[in-house]
Amino acid sequence: MKLIVGLGNPGKQYDKTRHNVGFMVIDSLLNKLGNPKLKEKFNGLFYEYDISGEKAILLKPQSYINLSGEVINKYVNYYNIKVDDIIIINDDMDLDLGRYKLKPSGSSAGHNGLKNIEQNLKTDEYKRLKIGISNDKTIDAKDYVLGKFKKEELDLINEVIEKSVEIIQEYINTSFEDLMNKYNRK
Repeated sequence: MKLIVGLGNPGKQYDKTRHNVGFMVIDSLLNKLGNPKLKEKFNGLFYEYDISGEKAILLKPQSYINLSGEVINKYVNYYNIKVDDIIIINDDMDLDLGRYKLKPSGSSAGHNGLKNIEQNLKTDEYKRLKIGISNDKTIDAKDYVLGKFKKEELDLINEVIEKSVEIIQEYINTSFEDLMNKYNRK
């Protein structure tokens, strides 16, 4: 079973903010699946489905992003999911807007949501799909990630979200190495 987690903050005030690109990818994928009704468990909204014989859970933790690891850990334990079968979709200030990168593991790079996931899973050996949101050094990082995308940025971020949906759909039945070779560009 695969666990596909989009990171974000719950609540309408956080819609279309930079920190919520993980939620935006999950929502776009759910839209492609016909907008099924999400279930609620362990402080998370989820949808469980089969794709080509593989079970997958799409998850949007409903704790704030900095506590998302607690929610993820409950799903991992309840469904007996291997860390190798988890992919986290998160925003990344070190990547330019419009860029994305698949990583097999690594440090949190200061992302508090990823730090909490590492603390709860007791490893940093989980897969990530990092979506670039750029960085504006003139704005406090917290204010920047909680800020909404500007109108001119939305077209670019929507393109990345569509590409991310494609990547996640392939992730279900493709080796991660093959995915990285196909989608990671210099």
